Amino acid sequence: MNAKQLTSLLCLNVILTPALPAQSRTGVSGWWNNIREPYSWKEVAPIHLGNSSRLDQLMRAGKLYLSLQDTISLALENNLDIELQRYGPRISEVEFQRNSAGGVARIGSGGGVSTTTTGGGSQLFVVAPQTGQGLQTLNLDPVLTGTMAWAHQTQPQTAPFLTGTSSLIAKRTTANYGISKNFLTGTSATIGFNNNLLNQNSGRNDFNPSKSVNSTLNITQKLMEGFGRAVNTRHIKISKNNIKVSELVFQQQVITTVSGVISLYWNLVSANEDVRVKLQALALNQKLYDDNKKQVEIGTLAPIEIIRAEAEVARSQQDLTISETDLLQQETVLKNALSRTGVATPGLSEAHIIPTDKIRMPDTEAVEPIQDLVGKAVSGRPELEQSRINLESARLGLKGTKSMLLPTVDAFADFRHTGLSGLINTQPIPSANPGQPSLVRNPANIDAYFLGGYGNALAQVLRRNFPDYSAGVSLNIPLRNRAGQADVIRDQLGLRQSEIRFQQALNQVRVEVQNAVISSQQARARYQTSVKNRVLQEQTLDAEQKKYALGASTIFFVIQAQRDLTAAQASEVASLSTYARARNDLERSTGQTLTANSIQIDEAMKGSVSRPASALPAIQ
Repeated sequence: MNAKQLTSLLCLNVILTPALPAQSRTGVSGWWNNIREPYSWKEVAPIHLGNSSRLDQLMRAGKLYLSLQDTISLALENNLDIELQRYGPRISEVEFQRNSAGGVARIGSGGGVSTTTTGGGSQLFVVAPQTGQGLQTLNLDPVLTGTMAWAHQTQPQTAPFLTGTSSLIAKRTTANYGISKNFLTGTSATIGFNNNLLNQNSGRNDFNPSKSVNSTLNITQKLMEGFGRAVNTRHIKISKNNIKVSELVFQQQVITTVSGVISLYWNLVSANEDVRVKLQALALNQKLYDDNKKQVEIGTLAPIEIIRAEAEVARSQQDLTISETDLLQQETVLKNALSRTGVATPGLSEAHIIPTDKIRMPDTEAVEPIQDLVGKAVSGRPELEQSRINLESARLGLKGTKSMLLPTVDAFADFRHTGLSGLINTQPIPSANPGQPSLVRNPANIDAYFLGGYGNALAQVLRRNFPDYSAGVSLNIPLRNRAGQADVIRDQLGLRQSEIRFQQALNQVRVEVQNAVISSQQARARYQTSVKNRVLQEQTLDAEQKKYALGASTIFFVIQAQRDLTAAQASEVASLSTYARARNDLERSTGQTLTANSIQIDEAMKGSVSRPASALPAIQ
């Protein structure tokens, strides 16, 4: 097959290829699309910054009515920390695709915890083990190679006797093709098919032009370093582990975010209660001021008492302003956690959040043995499972490092078949003696087996008329091998450090659970004490007011009793908020946040919660 024939075939293929419909161009169907699909890229959808419809459903008259469940649902649907981690499993999946093809990983073999905390709270971080990459990965996708070339060569000859001319002109056309493939067993195979068309001005050749064809099969098998599936599949297994790790990182992010917004919600509830307490204190001081003013007017009280009461009103007003601004700050933080565009969301920045749930202190607390709580934490904390998987990946990576210690011993085999065909050379045979006429080539002296076109040469290859076989073993032994030994020891030491860190993480989890239980018990005791103190201060204030009305007490003691009551009420609100946060932290530390709040991780991954929004309260 000459250059003109090859060009004609290519042009004919282009002409006969039908126009691609729109569907084929998108990669859905079409035989041509199947050919070009591996060499095209797919567009990743742009980020979505629109909030879920739940946010609008809970808005009315410039107010956002939120229950705790609605707050959690909005966080699962709109929180950007969660949205950011949704890309993690997808990245791990494409890395798995890359490693399955034998590509070098573009990310580390360890995952670890990389979550963002919303609303504060403690966070446990697990350090992923760091190990060497070991042997280079094998390219597992077949590779097709091809070379088509045309050449015109002119070579002056120092001995014209060899070629019959002092200027040898050769026109050469080559078309070589091959396909190679690596296998997880450590085997490499290459199949080649080479074609060469040669036309020379030499009279010494029996055939001109001539066509040579050969097919080759080369197989190489690693016998020591890089041998076996256990070594060559380690990157694929690590990639599978990384998919699990990224899913656990996402789960950890959901837990962290949900725990954060729960704390923010209860902080907002407490801030509202604190504003209510400060309003009550202002009302009491305002009433005292009004009563004193009347008594001064009728002459039963010294004027200085008006100033004293007025100062107390100003102090109460200042406390109320501070409490109200703290409430606005809490609202701003919570809005940012529940919206993809934060406080820039239309209508949300000016909306006032109305929490519809209250913190409830149960009459009795369920007592669960600390061992059971620790067991739940060990099995339910995602970061511990991540650490376990990372340790497994480190052990897999160590196999590659150990394999590099072995000598390189490769067995190889090569099979080759050749065919030759051509036409009788019409160039006269140069005479051996100068001055004598050239000789005419006798066709009877030409082996007719080689006469013919490209088909004859190809048939010789298929019949294996001219086989070549070779086999052997290549050996490469590093003497002393200190670098390989150092790499193995270094990776083992790193693995041992990671195992110690994992044990430290287990110990830390046990400490966190125990501290969370203690904090919950302390918060409950403080709340009970604050309730009793608030009741006492209410009775004390009532007694002082009655004594003051009878003239048996002074305004100083009334003001002091009012201050004590306000402080007791604020302490009760704070202790109740502390209890809510302690219970929330106990759920997080034991890995029960998702279960306790009825969260489905697949809904969190999709960013769509099936639970409907709560009904808005009736208009007052």
